[in-house]
Amino acid sequence: MKNKPRVLLLSASSGAGHVRAAQALEKAFLARGDCTVEHIDALRYVSKLFQRVYDKAYISMVRRAPELMGLLYERTDQPWQHLRPRLALDRLNTGPMIRLLKRVQPDLCVATHFLPAEIIAWLIAKKKLSTHNAIVVTDYDVHAMWLCRTVDRYYVAIEEAAEYLAHIGVAREKLRVTGIPIDSLFAVSLARAEARKHLGLDAEATVILISAGGYGIGPLEQLVKELLELQRPWQIVAIAGKAEKTRKRLEDLVNAASKLPSGAPRLCAVGFTSEMDKYMAAADLMVGKAGGLTTSEALACALPMALIEPIPGQEERNADHLLEAGAAIRCNNLPAAAWKVATLLDDAARLNRMRESARKLGRPTAAAAIAEDALRLID
Repeated sequence: MKNKPRVLLLSASSGAGHVRAAQALEKAFLARGDCTVEHIDALRYVSKLFQRVYDKAYISMVRRAPELMGLLYERTDQPWQHLRPRLALDRLNTGPMIRLLKRVQPDLCVATHFLPAEIIAWLIAKKKLSTHNAIVVTDYDVHAMWLCRTVDRYYVAIEEAAEYLAHIGVAREKLRVTGIPIDSLFAVSLARAEARKHLGLDAEATVILISAGGYGIGPLEQLVKELLELQRPWQIVAIAGKAEKTRKRLEDLVNAASKLPSGAPRLCAVGFTSEMDKYMAAADLMVGKAGGLTTSEALACALPMALIEPIPGQEERNADHLLEAGAAIRCNNLPAAAWKVATLLDDAARLNRMRESARKLGRPTAAAAIAEDALRLID
C-alpha cells in the first residue's frame, strides 16, 4: 500500500498573518484526507538571537518606527539582488531548521514566509533535500525577499502579482493566482442577522468592527473615543487581539459609553477571538490595518474597509490595491478618521458599491485551491 504524501507547512511568527495562512492551509490539507500534514513555526528552529530579531524587533519596529520599516521595505525590494549574502546569513542561523528538513524529508514543502522558503530552495539546489517547494505570498504585492531560484510554485493574491513575477523572470507555469489562504470558516455564508444574534449584537444598528490585528497594533482607543463622541446610533465592536491591557482600557470605555435606544451597549470590547468570521458577517464596515490576512478575510465576507494609517511597506501596497478595486477607503490622518468613517456610513449607495467590489475581489476558498494544486506537484 502506497504511503500518503507527507506535507510540511512552514510559517514564521513574525507577524500573525504568516501563521494564520499556514493554519488555514493545514486545515485544507487535512480536510482532503489524502496526505499527512505537519505545520511548524520556522522561528523555533533558528538561533535565539535570530529569533529575537525576527520576532521582537519586527513588532517593535512596527509600533515605534514604522517609517524605518517602510524604508527597509523599499530599499530591500530589489529583485534577484543580494541573494547570496542573505542566504549566507540565514544559513548561519537556521541549522536546526536544516537538520529538521533533512530528517523529515517531506514530499511537499509549503512556506508562508520567505525565510523557510529560501532555505528549502537552497537545500534542493544542493541536492540535500528531495521535495517540492511551494511559496504562498501573504500580501498583495510580492517583495524581493520572496524570490528563490528553486521553486515549483508561487501562489499569489492577485493577477497583477503574477504578471509582475512573470516579467522579472519567473516561469508562468509556476504561477497560480489563488488569493491569500484564509480559514474555511470564511467560505461559509452566514446571514448578518444570524451572526448578530450569536454574538449578542444589536439586530438593527449599524455595526462598525474595529480590529487592531492579532497583536493589537494600532491607534485603537483614540479612534473608539472619537467615534463614540459623534453620538451616532452605531454599535462599535473593538477587537483588541492579544493586547490585554488595551482590552481592559476599552472595558473602561464600555462602562462610560451610553447605550443605544434599544438598550444594547454602544461599545463592545473583545480580546483575542476565534470568531472573526462571525464578527465580520455581522458588521457593516471594518476599520483597521491593511494586513494581507485580515483584508482577505474581510473581502471573503464582502465587508467594506476603512484602512487606518497603513504601515509603510507591505500594508501601504495592500491598501493601494484595495483602494484601486473600490473595496476600501484610506484614513491617513487619525484626527479626521472618525469624520471620514461617518461620511462613508452616511452614503449608503457608496457603501453598497464597496460591498460589491469586496465581494468580487474575495477568494474564500483559496486554501483549498492551493492544497489541491500543490498536491499535483507530487504526482
